[in-house]
Amino acid sequence: MASPSTSHPERTREISAALAPMRRSQSGTMQAFNQLAQSALAAGVLSPKFKELLALALGVAAHCDGCIGFHAKALVGLGATRAEIEETLAVAVYMGGGPSLMYSADALAAFEQFEKLAATPA
Repeated sequence: MASPSTSHPERTREISAALAPMRRSQSGTMQAFNQLAQSALAAGVLSPKFKELLALALGVAAHCDGCIGFHAKALVGLGATRAEIEETLAVAVYMGGGPSLMYSADALAAFEQFEKLAATPA
């Protein structure tokens, strides 16, 4: 679990940078993963925002710090509200118990950090 002082925007940049060599050396796999993500998250019967909410809940349940950051960032971009995030996390806690509750704190922090960045004029 990330510490309370974790900068999720910084962490997602670190993860992206750390994966850069693998994107070059394993380009086929990385392109396939990217294509899988794009296909899975594309609009269909479920909206992209709903699919990202699902991904956030799964990231919380799987205790994946990186997943939490990337999906919180995407949700800010898709216009998710704090109420939508909290409801999603409530379902994650229901399904994952105490550990998911602890990771929900990280998810809320990540959402708030990316929301603050999005509101900051460039």
